Amino acid sequence: MIHSQIIGYGHYLPEKILNNVDLKKFIDTSDEWIYTRTGIKQRHIVESSQLTSDLAIKAAEDALLSAKIESSLIDCIIVATTTPDNTFPSTATKVQNFFKIGNIPSFDLQAVCSGFIYSLQVADSLIKSGKFKNILIIGAETLSKIVDWTDRRTCVLFGDGAGSVILSATTEKRGVLSSKLYSDGSWHDSLYADGGPSLNQDVGKIRMNGQDIFKQAVNKLSESTQNALNECNLNISDVNWLVPHQANQRIIQSTAKKLGIDNNKTISTVEYHANTSAASIPLALSCSIKKGVIKKNDIVALCAIGGGLTWGSCILKL
Repeated sequence: MIHSQIIGYGHYLPEKILNNVDLKKFIDTSDEWIYTRTGIKQRHIVESSQLTSDLAIKAAEDALLSAKIESSLIDCIIVATTTPDNTFPSTATKVQNFFKIGNIPSFDLQAVCSGFIYSLQVADSLIKSGKFKNILIIGAETLSKIVDWTDRRTCVLFGDGAGSVILSATTEKRGVLSSKLYSDGSWHDSLYADGGPSLNQDVGKIRMNGQDIFKQAVNKLSESTQNALNECNLNISDVNWLVPHQANQRIIQSTAKKLGIDNNKTISTVEYHANTSAASIPLALSCSIKKGVIKKNDIVALCAIGGGLTWGSCILKL
């Protein structure tokens, strides 16, 4: 039986850092106000000339180096992003062109903060079909370009970055053990951008009802993770690490508590990266593996929730 395992991982963060004290220069806020409510101390911000594809390419290069394979061996590219370079074509085709990989499918996937989890499920299915061997998955965002910097409720929450993995076919029972995906469009107005080609021909800015998101997030993240564990006949006690979407420290801690997993087995990078949407989980995963925190053969539970609402979980054996 064919399985899909992660053979490479990488990430990239823009050099510019905007901390909470810096934000005081143009909005009415404070480091204490932001940190006590979100757990965020800083976020990375792209330069005006940097594109989402630039971040995606850097993260992909890092993953290829980690996997020790040539880019010519990649036979599919999926970029999870809410902030593509263009309305069309896909950001993934720009990544493909950079690496000069001809005649392979390359496409973007839009599920907002759940985009990486959705992409893992799609890539896993493609590999299990027997038609693909090495799939490059990238979560990349330049959210600073669609943040309303006059809205202190939202502008403090988001940052820019990219994370990536290379999923490869294997006969070993490892890699993606299970995944569960969900959506509920009745919560559309809880988290959205107020622009779009069909709506008003404008890119729009991020709008959010934070109370709605918090109430939904903890239950949906914990339930989907438990469902994914049930699907592969594992218990929460089998999980070495929980890697949740890095949106808010309170949500991270509340989800871990509801699942019954200790905080010391929960990965949190939100303090340094803020919410990077689809890049959030691969960023946290790559950083933790490179630091030697997450190791080979660890069982890792990933979970995310984003606009739509979309949400889901994935259980990995690294």
